[in-house]
Amino acid sequence: MSPATVNTSPNNLQIDLDKVNADLANASAKQVVAWAAETFSSSLVMTSSFGSQAALMLHLVTRVVPDIPVIFIDTGYHFPETYQFADDLASRLKLNLKTYQSPVSPAYMEARLGKLWEQGETEEEQIKNLNEYDRLRKVEPMQRALKELAAQSWLAGLRGQQTDHRSALRTVVKQDNRFKVHPILTWTQKDVYEYLKKNDLPTHPLYEQGYKSIGDWHSTRPITAGEDERAGRFHGLKQECGLHLPTSEEEGESRDASML
Repeated sequence: MSPATVNTSPNNLQIDLDKVNADLANASAKQVVAWAAETFSSSLVMTSSFGSQAALMLHLVTRVVPDIPVIFIDTGYHFPETYQFADDLASRLKLNLKTYQSPVSPAYMEARLGKLWEQGETEEEQIKNLNEYDRLRKVEPMQRALKELAAQSWLAGLRGQQTDHRSALRTVVKQDNRFKVHPILTWTQKDVYEYLKKNDLPTHPLYEQGYKSIGDWHSTRPITAGEDERAGRFHGLKQECGLHLPTSEEEGESRDASML
């Protein structure tokens, strides 16, 4: 497959997104990863929240790019089981793990701003406070990680079935002047299950307790039968944590309005 690049200089990589998405339309997840590795070389990174089925992407990608930097955003509020799961997978898959945190400690944040995830009289105020929490604890560390690692592109394990925002994505997109590649965008939950089983990969320790989408302990709950897999996040107020959304002011306003 042609990389569909116009200019391959390190700081000015131009890609014809329409062409490359057409080229990759029938590609396997492994082929998409291989295309990204060939196109972006050492400026390719991946992210992992070490959520319920994180082992899938970590295994899939590191079979193709063994030493790829894996960015883990440590909010300071992950479940203890998440930290253990991250340690276990890092050891098992020999991950090149890069952990980033907010420069503002959880204690200092709470002393200054309170528990943002509990604040707000109206739904609009609650969403605004959750977005501020995400900006401090997730988005800023992620932007810093991408800058420090000189990332032109990052691989993310988003699937179209997960949220309305994700259902509208393409395999390769541009976000905040970087490219994002989604190798398993079209995968179903059945595809995920079969890959994990075939490769004898573990799920998050809380998965069997009903936690299908796992984030911070204060904003994650188990879901019940029939609920969407991300219904247990952010008290049902929004679907996205901010890492996979553009950060411009205009797009941020649109995001708030749509409750993503």
